[in-house]
Amino acid sequence: MDWKTDEEFKKFMGNPSIEAAIKLEKKRADRKLKELDRETSDNPLVGLFNKLVRDSLSREKERLEQAEETFKALDLNKLKSCFGFDTFFATDVRRFGDGGIFIGNLRKPIEEVIPKLEKKLAEAAGREVVVWFMEEQTNDITKQACVVQPKAEMDLQFESTKLSTPWGYVSAVALCVTTFGTIALTSGFFVKPDATINDYLNDVAPLFGGFLTILGVSEITTRVTAARYGVKLSPSFLVPSSWTGCLGVMNNYESLLPNKKALFDIPVARTASAYLTSLVLAIAAFISDGSFNGGDNALYIRPQFFYNNPLLSFIQYVVGPYTDDLGNVLPYAVEGLGVPVDPLAFAGLLGMVVTSLNLLPCGRLEGGRIAQAMFGRSTATLLSFATSLLLGIGGLSGSVLCLAWGLFATFFRGGEEIPAKDEITPIGNDRFAWGCVLFLICFLTLFPNGGGTFSSSFFGAPYFRGDL
Repeated sequence: MDWKTDEEFKKFMGNPSIEAAIKLEKKRADRKLKELDRETSDNPLVGLFNKLVRDSLSREKERLEQAEETFKALDLNKLKSCFGFDTFFATDVRRFGDGGIFIGNLRKPIEEVIPKLEKKLAEAAGREVVVWFMEEQTNDITKQACVVQPKAEMDLQFESTKLSTPWGYVSAVALCVTTFGTIALTSGFFVKPDATINDYLNDVAPLFGGFLTILGVSEITTRVTAARYGVKLSPSFLVPSSWTGCLGVMNNYESLLPNKKALFDIPVARTASAYLTSLVLAIAAFISDGSFNGGDNALYIRPQFFYNNPLLSFIQYVVGPYTDDLGNVLPYAVEGLGVPVDPLAFAGLLGMVVTSLNLLPCGRLEGGRIAQAMFGRSTATLLSFATSLLLGIGGLSGSVLCLAWGLFATFFRGGEEIPAKDEITPIGNDRFAWGCVLFLICFLTLFPNGGGTFSSSFFGAPYFRGDL
């Protein structure tokens, strides 16, 4: 068959939809059945084989006919009569998949329009439908649009990417166990060379417990926030790492988001709670020790950890330098070992670094979701590309962490979230300001501080140390 002259194929390519795909498959099955009917053979084995193939194709055709009834395209003429002055006044309509896009403008508050319009559209279509409200730009003119799709089609899309399955939960548990192991292993890198098993337990247990506290608090906060918006989340997947023990928590949305506020609040709940818990752990450890020397069970950290980015450099600036063969480091540094830090405080510092990695505006990382809610889908896509590019440059410059996280963020968490049902209502100035604060913290935590410590006279002593 010449697909260039096939009308069904042209129709599918012009407007891809499930109904059009099913019709193409039905046509393929009919063609093969006709070819089998024309074939004749005296060989009984060939005849038996053709019979088996024919039965298989007949069953496939029956399944396709049943699916065609389920995923039949919506009648746009019927649906157009549902729009009016009391909901959404439609001025134009065009086919989109098995549904359509109606161009017009809202006439009532959107929270009143969505349930009312969905009910009217479902009655006209004879089945459940889903509506989205968004804005589209044409020739620099912004117009409101209502997208209507069959609910069965959306359910199929979520079902195809669903992670709330037995294998999904098994994978989540396996990654959780692996991550606990990498956290314990990484924690052991910071003990003294002659440490005993008791020293290991005294040093590592607080770090391990602190890290789990950060993960636990952020997970609970995320799920409570998602439940408040009626959003279903997949199992959470921990990302093990030999650098920091854990690189964060990933999950997918398995239901539609009601609005952009939900798209913003759910990732902010995770990242903000992780930042706050990390800060509380660090402050509590410093207060408990009564000093910055790490207490009786200090871990010894390489000085580079404290001056490879502006935020941790700022911590060093405030506390003051200690100059020896190691360079400018925190007070009480031990030559050959590093900087003594309380394990619980170090868990807080590591938690801030890991949270900042997940706040990068890339794909479906938490930062990518926040960027999509704040700036829109097109700008978020550009930010995602720029972030991936910068991570790639960092990886080529010698940073293994940049390379690994860039590959993970680009290929495992790339793409966009499905649009929220209300993409028109903005998130508001307060949420936008909080988003900027979070991105600023992320920038200060991760941006390389190539000048080293005290590279600026403004941040140098004695301004922050009170020596004046």
